Amino acid sequence: AKDVHQAASIAVGLVRDGKADFIMKGIIDTAPLLKTALNKETGINAGRLASHVAVIQVPTYHKLFVLSDAGLNIAPDLSGFVDIINSAVSVSKVLGVATPKVALLAAVEKVYPDKMPCTATAALLSQMNRRGQIKGCIVDGPFGLDNAISAESARIKGIVSDVAGDADVLIVPDIEAGNILYKCLLDLAQAKGAGIVMGAAKPVVLPSRADTAETKLASIALAALAGRRLG
Repeated sequence: AKDVHQAASIAVGLVRDGKADFIMKGIIDTAPLLKTALNKETGINAGRLASHVAVIQVPTYHKLFVLSDAGLNIAPDLSGFVDIINSAVSVSKVLGVATPKVALLAAVEKVYPDKMPCTATAALLSQMNRRGQIKGCIVDGPFGLDNAISAESARIKGIVSDVAGDADVLIVPDIEAGNILYKCLLDLAQAKGAGIVMGAAKPVVLPSRADTAETKLASIALAALAGRRLG
């Protein structure tokens, strides 16, 4: 390819035409690749919000879990969160979870619509799930991180929920919280991770320059699994 734009177009075209299962970013900036991939006319845009979906394995938790969105959307609105949840749930199902338990994270478990709008958003999303507007999963929140991953913490605080202490999916309120949590897990908690962008017709792998070879390989494997599920 003569430049990054042509390189992106070739890669997206191969996936769009069914000759490849997913896209992986190489030595190219993220912006032109995503712009080409999400083009409504020539890309693989599926009409949903694209979001970063990470799969985390940490020694202190009893199973793999999905974390989103830690790398793409700065401050999603309500409809954006619906797409983020759906994409995260689809990845959780790829990993074999029949009905993923989705925890909506915040700093507190109570709803404070004026001072902490993300708690109200979490409550609305939980109710949308109960009314069948978000399907194929169990959504609850707001949760503090401790209550989402520790049944004992939830018990002490009197929280009764099928999700508390057993979350398969953690949804963060904004990119700052998500990015810090993701990096804390990998850099301080000896976690292993993989990450892909979902929301398009096929997955996109956007490795960070700081990612280890192991993380990049795990992300490729995750994209291969997710890409086949998406058809």
